Amino acid sequence: MRFNFIFILFCFTMLFLLGVLIFLPSILAHPSYPWNLRQLNLPLIIFLSLVLIGTSCFFVLNRRLLYLLEREDWPALIIYLENRVIRRGRYSPFLLRLLANTYLVLSDFMAVMGLENKCALTRPSLVDANLLLFGTARILGKDYAGALHFFETRKERAPQGIREWARWYHGFALLLNRQYEQAREVFSVLARFSRNRVITALSAYFLFNPLSRFLPDPENELMDTSDLGKERVLKALPRFNDWMRQVNPISREIFAAAIYKYIGETGNWLYEIPGAR
Repeated sequence: MRFNFIFILFCFTMLFLLGVLIFLPSILAHPSYPWNLRQLNLPLIIFLSLVLIGTSCFFVLNRRLLYLLEREDWPALIIYLENRVIRRGRYSPFLLRLLANTYLVLSDFMAVMGLENKCALTRPSLVDANLLLFGTARILGKDYAGALHFFETRKERAPQGIREWARWYHGFALLLNRQYEQAREVFSVLARFSRNRVITALSAYFLFNPLSRFLPDPENELMDTSDLGKERVLKALPRFNDWMRQVNPISREIFAAAIYKYIGETGNWLYEIPGAR
């Protein structure tokens, strides 16, 4: 098994390093040396020993979890995680996120929202920390009204690192609910002022299309804001490869599943790739 092999290789590597640090001073010992190599190595020996012990404990305690992940046995993984998280009440950030992601892999959006409700009663801070995950489940499940209410009430409570994404998803939920003028206001602010280039680009693209088709723009204010957002992104990311380096980590996040195609369309629009609208 892949995890077993990695664990065994890691253990052998750590034991080899510890052996070198422990026995090398005896091999190199010489009366004329003004230092004691063993004393110099002691802090590193202690650190590596603690890392080895900690990793071994983690592997032993989670061997069933790692086995199911390796097999990609999602139904069995859900049963295992539900037992640890819900029945035992161990709402740790890692296990909660893993369970929610596994529900989404199987497109069980109602289960994600049920998990959110249980978490809100036990550890409400985890709901805010995983706001994008729970909100995206509503969008993927086509509960657009629920997604709008969720992001509208929680976007300012999101942790700093994901707050702009929460605001963007609020705008996206407004768009899905056909509240075009309100969506325009959200995307206009983000296109002008967001520090996240992907959010800036998505906001500018949504102003260009589809909002420009749904809203009157006699003074070209909407298109000017879209152009400004596009210009800001191209100034920071002048090449398509620069854009892809920004996008690739986000594309691997589960919250990006709802907007994956729009990320591709935005890249085509930014760099005027043939086929872009």
